[in-house]
Amino acid sequence: MKKQTIVAAVLAACSATAAMAQASGEGLWLIRARAVHLDMANKDGTGLGLSVNNKTIPEVDVSYFFTPNIAAELVLTVPQKQTVSMGGASIGTFKHLPPSLLLQYHFTGLNGYKPYVGAGVNYTRITSINLLDGGATLEDHSWGGALQVGLDIPLDKNWSLNFDLKKVFIRSDVFVGTANQGTLKLDPVLVGVGLGYRF
Repeated sequence: MKKQTIVAAVLAACSATAAMAQASGEGLWLIRARAVHLDMANKDGTGLGLSVNNKTIPEVDVSYFFTPNIAAELVLTVPQKQTVSMGGASIGTFKHLPPSLLLQYHFTGLNGYKPYVGAGVNYTRITSINLLDGGATLEDHSWGGALQVGLDIPLDKNWSLNFDLKKVFIRSDVFVGTANQGTLKLDPVLVGVGLGYRF
């Protein structure tokens, strides 16, 4: 009986927040597609002079609005291939998949402009590691924080132009043979522009 009461309370709370969001006249869901440039911090704690290349990647995110101001955003992309350099010379590649989940606050009542801020967590899966012909490797995953600020500019009732800036904390220990050489902190800044559709 107690479990049923808790479930009922949770469902009632979800219904109430959804009703608040719908009362604003806007949909509960927002899907965006962005082109995002990754600018790596490359803070090398190994002493080996390691760095990872910058690149522009596609990004898709899905947001759900609990209220007109509060939303959760899931940020997705496809596995990305990166090049690792040592002293400026390439020593191999790896792939990473870095989804993030953020809780956002959206400001309203600003003549149609809709700025927002967000904070959350990033999980990066690192695979297909090929460094120094197998003589070196990376830790296969990273957990870290993610910070965000952005702006939606409505184009019509459903469509909007989006500008987005994120700081994501991604790092991996570097191993040469079995010896841990230290941590390479990628910690990229992600600068994105794209289109959103709310329904």
